[in-house]
Amino acid sequence: MNYKESFIKFMVESGVLTFGDFTLKSGRKAPYFVNTGNYNTGAQLARLGEYYAQCIKENNVQADTLFGPAYKGIPLATACSIALFNKYGIDVNYAFDRKEAKDHGEGGVIVGRKMEDGEKIAIIEDVITAGTAIRTVLPLLKEQADVDITALIISVDRMEKGKGELSAVQEVKKDFGINVYSIVTMEDIIDAIKNDIIPGKEYLDKMIEYRNIYGV
Repeated sequence: MNYKESFIKFMVESGVLTFGDFTLKSGRKAPYFVNTGNYNTGAQLARLGEYYAQCIKENNVQADTLFGPAYKGIPLATACSIALFNKYGIDVNYAFDRKEAKDHGEGGVIVGRKMEDGEKIAIIEDVITAGTAIRTVLPLLKEQADVDITALIISVDRMEKGKGELSAVQEVKKDFGINVYSIVTMEDIIDAIKNDIIPGKEYLDKMIEYRNIYGV
């Protein structure tokens, strides 16, 4: 079992990846749902960090600092930075933003690494749908210093059309020139069902149909 198959199995076991009939925020009816809020134990977070770290290593992402957008990105960037050090001996900085600027003490909206010009930043997120968070985060990071955003790392690429013909991942690449790397894609999930890595054969036809309608 490769690390992508292992991650899909881990998502199912954690109750993060489920199958059924779901109405998404977009109004689309989907046969699967990814709820990363269901990761809630130390053991799960430790494993999650290792999968993100492996994705970074496999794709040779260059980063001095991992940035986790509030709120879901905060534990992800933290866990990933720990895993990079424990598994690969790579010591990176990490930082995250506050939702409200602090007006006392050290002040500011960034906690953790104080960024410098030329610093390579990888943003760690769970999933992206419309790319709204990225559009908020980029100007915030550029306000800190003239940083180089090298990558956006996410857990699942839904490979799904956004408002136009491009997916959210493709739009980020087109609009901002940032490479997006996912631990797994919807295609990987479909293959995992086909290969009996996870249960869900009864949803396979619906998954393929959904992919044919909304996929890119």
